[in-house]
Amino acid sequence: MKQKYQVLWSNIAENDLKSIIEYIADNNPSNAIKIFKNIKKKAASLYNFPERGRIVPELKDQGILSYRELVIPPWRVLYRVSENNVYVLSVLDSRRNIEDILLKRLTNLQI
Repeated sequence: MKQKYQVLWSNIAENDLKSIIEYIADNNPSNAIKIFKNIKKKAASLYNFPERGRIVPELKDQGILSYRELVIPPWRVLYRVSENNVYVLSVLDSRRNIEDILLKRLTNLQI
């Protein structure tokens, strides 16, 4: 039997999704609900096939191969697989510069 993974959302990813949905809901609440359900459903499907997403191209160019993404146009769901878990790390608008967003997040980490 194929291994099942647990899909876990980081606080950042949950906040990303919340911001996206709130923005869309300002103009079209029913579309916001539809988009929310679609993104959550596609991310949840990673429990069966976590390797199906592509390696994040901007990170791959830098030799970082441990992060993958699902593209749900125009959004990108970034995640990492570790042992029996899939960690959803960010939900980003693909029309924005992903490298800048990731660099800003990494340099603003509070340790």
